[in-house]
Amino acid sequence: MAVTSRKKSRKRNAEAFSLQSQGVTLAIYAAAIFLSAGLLFAVQPLFTKMVLPTLGGAPSVWSMALVFFQAALLGGYLYAHLLTRHLPGRRSVVVHLLVLLGATLVLPLSISTTWGRPPADGETLWIIGLFTVSIGLPFFALSANAPLLQAWYARTGHPSSKDPYFLYGASNVGSFLALLSYPFLVEPLSRLGQQTTTWSVLFYVLIALIALCGLLLVRSKNAAPSAAPVARGTLQAPTLKDGAIWAALAAVPAGLMIAVTAHISTDIAAAPLLWVIPLALYLLSYVLVFQVKPLIPHEFFVRAQPFLIALLVATYAVDLKFNILAVFAIHIATFFVTCMVCHGELARRRPAARYLTAFYLWMAVGGVIGGIAAGMIAPRVFDWVAEYPLLIIAAVLCRPGFSLVDNREVRIFWLALLALLVLLLVPRLAFGYEFANNAYGGMVIVILAVALIFAHDPLRFAGLIALTLMFIHVYDTERVGRVSIRSFFGVHKIVDAPGSEYRVLMHGTTIHGAQKVRDADGNPLRGRPESITYYQSKSGIGQTIKAARERKGGAIRIAAIGLGTGSIACLTEEGDKLTFFEIDSSVVRISTEENYFTFVANCAPDANIILGDARLTLADVPDGQFDVIIVDAFSSDAIPIHLLTREAMAIYLRKAAPDGLIALHVSNRHLELSSVVAGIAAANDAVTRVPTPGEDAGNNDEDEVSDTAYRYSTNVAVVGRNEKAFGPLAEREKWDVLEPDPDQRVWTDDYSNLIGALLRNMN
Repeated sequence: MAVTSRKKSRKRNAEAFSLQSQGVTLAIYAAAIFLSAGLLFAVQPLFTKMVLPTLGGAPSVWSMALVFFQAALLGGYLYAHLLTRHLPGRRSVVVHLLVLLGATLVLPLSISTTWGRPPADGETLWIIGLFTVSIGLPFFALSANAPLLQAWYARTGHPSSKDPYFLYGASNVGSFLALLSYPFLVEPLSRLGQQTTTWSVLFYVLIALIALCGLLLVRSKNAAPSAAPVARGTLQAPTLKDGAIWAALAAVPAGLMIAVTAHISTDIAAAPLLWVIPLALYLLSYVLVFQVKPLIPHEFFVRAQPFLIALLVATYAVDLKFNILAVFAIHIATFFVTCMVCHGELARRRPAARYLTAFYLWMAVGGVIGGIAAGMIAPRVFDWVAEYPLLIIAAVLCRPGFSLVDNREVRIFWLALLALLVLLLVPRLAFGYEFANNAYGGMVIVILAVALIFAHDPLRFAGLIALTLMFIHVYDTERVGRVSIRSFFGVHKIVDAPGSEYRVLMHGTTIHGAQKVRDADGNPLRGRPESITYYQSKSGIGQTIKAARERKGGAIRIAAIGLGTGSIACLTEEGDKLTFFEIDSSVVRISTEENYFTFVANCAPDANIILGDARLTLADVPDGQFDVIIVDAFSSDAIPIHLLTREAMAIYLRKAAPDGLIALHVSNRHLELSSVVAGIAAANDAVTRVPTPGEDAGNNDEDEVSDTAYRYSTNVAVVGRNEKAFGPLAEREKWDVLEPDPDQRVWTDDYSNLIGALLRNMN
C-alpha cells in the first residue's frame, strides 16, 4: 500500500510539474512573440519620424517606409521558412541567435551618416536604401521571429502546439499596442533619444527570451521537424493556387492601408498619429481573425462591408471637407471592415501547422505586392490618386462567393451595365453635358442602391461600384480645365473652374494659390498680376514684408520656404532680392511655366529658386542674409513638423539679418500652431507677434480691390529677436505679443505633440 501511495504521489507530482512546465513554455514563447512584435512595429513610426525632416515631412515618406517594412517582412518570413526547412532543431536556434546578435551592431537606432542627402529626383529608391542601411538588419531579424517562434513552438510538445496560429494573435496584440501607444503616450511624453535607448535595451531582453525559447525547443523530444504535430487544416501540401489566393487576400488590405493613410495624412499632418491608426487597425484585424474563437463572427463583417463601401463612394460625390472627422471615420471604418473580410478569409483558409511558414511567406508576398503597387507603381502611372478607388473595387472582389459563372442572367446584367455606362458617360465626355446637382446626387444614390442589391455577388457588386466611381470622376466639375501633376510629394491640381476668371492650385483639399488670368469677358490678362489668396498686400505676410521694408528704408532681401504659385513674388518691389526654397521640382515647374502661373515671371524673373529641403538648403547659405524669412511649406493642411521646432527656429534666426523677421504661415483647419511658434521662439530668446484675436489682419478694404474672390484671411506668427526688429509692425494696434504657454512643452527635433495642437484647436 505504501509503495502504491508513493507511486501515486510521484505521478501527481510529475503531472503537476508537467503542467507547470507547459505553463512556463507557453508564457516564455508568448512573451517573446509579444515583445518582438512590439519592437518590430514601434520602430516603424519611431524611425520614420527621424527620416521625415530630410524629405520635407511629405506623407509619401510613410508610404515608402511601409513598402520597405513589407519587403523586409517578406525577407524575414523567407528566412524563417528556409531555416525551419533546411536547418531544423538546434541549428536553427544557433543561426537565429547569431543573426540577432549581429543586428545589435547597428544599435542604438540612428540615420546612417554614409547615405548623404536625398536627390532632386528618385526619392523613392533613396528612402528604401536609407532604411536598409540604417535599420535593415534588426528589422529583418525581428520580422523572422513570429513565424520562426511559432514553428519552434509547434515542436515543443505543448498541448496547444497542434494549432500554434493563436500565437499570431499574440504577435499582433504586441504590434497593435506598440503602434497605438506611440502617438498617445510615447511621442508626447518622451524624446527620440530616450525612445531609441529604451528600444535598444528591450532588444537585448528579447534576445534573452528567444534564447530561452530555443533552449525549450532543444530539450523537447519533438525538436526534429518530422515530429511536428499535425492538427486542423488539410494534410495536403498547399498548391500554387492556394498560395496565389493567400497572396491576393493579403495584397489588397496592404495596398489599401498605404492608399488610405496617404489620403488622410495629406489633409492633416505627416505624423505618427495618423500613420499608426490605419496600421494599428490593420494589425488588430489579424488579432481578431486568428483567435481560436473569434469575438465577432466573420459573417458580420461580410454583411457590413457593402454598406460602408457604398457610404465611402458617396463621399466622393459629396463635399464633406467641412467635417473632416466624419470623413476620417468613414474611411477608417471601411478600411477596418475590409481588412476583417480579407484577413478573415485568410484565417479560414489557413493550412495545417506543418505548412505554417509557407502560409506566412505567401502572406508576406502579398503584402509586398500591395505595397509596391500602391506606394511605388501607382504614383508613376496615374496623375491622380486612382489607386484608392481601384483598391476599393479589388476589395469587393475579395469577398466570399466570388466566381466567374457564365449564364444568360449574368450576360444580361453585364450588357445592361455597359449600356448604362455609355448612356451616362458619353454625353459628358463627348458634349460636356452636366447634371444638375440634385440629379447628379440622385443618380449616385440610385446606382449605389442597385449595387447593394447585388452585394451577394462580388463580381456584379464590383461592376456597379466601378460604374459609380467612374461616373463621379467624369462628372467632377473640377476636372474641367484641370491639369494634374503628381510627384513624390503628392498630387497638384491646376484648376480653371468653368465661368471663372481664376486659375487655382490645389494640393489635397486645400487651395495653395490662385491667379486672375482673364477678365470678365474671358480675355487673357497681361502684365503684373496681383497677389491674392493668403498673400494679398494687407495679409499678415504682406504686412510683414511692408514693415521690414519701412524699417530698413529701402530694398530688402526675402527668403520664402515653399514656392506654391509664386504669389509672394508680386509683393516685392524694385531692388528687392527674392530666394525661394522648394523641395518639389514639380512645383517649380508649375510656378515658372507661363501657361500655368505668371507671378514669378512677371514680378520677380530674377528670383533664385533653390531645390531641396529647406532645413538642409537654408543651412548652407551664409548667416545674416535675409531681412524677411517666410515659412509656408505646408502641403494641403499637412504640416512638416521639422520646420516648427526649436532647432529650425535657431536656423531661421541665424540666417536672418540682426533685425530680420521670420513670418510663419500657420493657418490650419485642424491644428493650433501659433502657440507652438511662440514656444520655439522663446526657446531661442526671440519674441512672437500675432494678429489680435478677432481682428482680420488680412482684410483688404473693399474700395481698394476690384473684387473679393480668392482673398483669404491668414493666421501668421511673426518672430523677431527683439521688439526693435518688428519696426512699424509693433506700432500697429492689431498685432499683439504672444507669450509662450508655460504648460506647453517646446517642440524640438526629437519631441512634438500633435494631439495637443489638435485639442487646442478644438477648444
